Amino acid sequence: MATSVTWRLKRYGRLIPGSGETAKRESWKIFEAKKNEPEIIGTILDSGYLMVLQGQECLETIPLIGAGDVLKVHQKSDNLLLRNTVKGSGRVIRMQFDGSNKAQAIKECSSAAESLREYLPVNTVDALPPNNQPPTEVPALVTQPCPQQGEAAKAEPEVVQGSLSIKRLAQNLLGEKPLMLPGLYRHGSSEPGDLDAFVRICLLDPSFPALVEQVEGELRKILEE
Repeated sequence: MATSVTWRLKRYGRLIPGSGETAKRESWKIFEAKKNEPEIIGTILDSGYLMVLQGQECLETIPLIGAGDVLKVHQKSDNLLLRNTVKGSGRVIRMQFDGSNKAQAIKECSSAAESLREYLPVNTVDALPPNNQPPTEVPALVTQPCPQQGEAAKAEPEVVQGSLSIKRLAQNLLGEKPLMLPGLYRHGSSEPGDLDAFVRICLLDPSFPALVEQVEGELRKILEE
């Protein structure tokens, strides 16, 4: 299965809840990259899954499409902290990125954060708890806005997750209510070269401007329904 860019991890950890008499004693299970063991890799599949792999072993699989309501992602320096809450049950994982130096590791982490922003918001935080301690409260969050479509945009696009109604998509296309669409709506199947040729053919067609006006008219009819 094809994947996007992969990132080497220096450390991956997941919070293990206690049970029975130790129910309140949470602890971290840490996987560290070692010379004599397979690399720990983080990657995002084209199908919209975040995976953490060590050799042939899958350490983590998290669906990203429509996960904005249950998955919260925070970035601090070269670390990503992910909190996944499903049916009242929460999971916390931590990814520390690898690099030839600290600056390179931060760059790799930022690259992964940008890829994740295609699916959901990623926040930056002032501090994360040490790896050997369970995270408690996340310090003051500073939301990192998703990139806007064009410098002329006046309003910050609303970040949405999951499926959208026809009316909301029409409002976005007409520029009335700009949206930052989920990754599901932003991954096209056409190659850039094919799209360029298609647009050029359309512009050479004398009837194309009239068609554009008709399409806009139909979009506005949808808004009036």
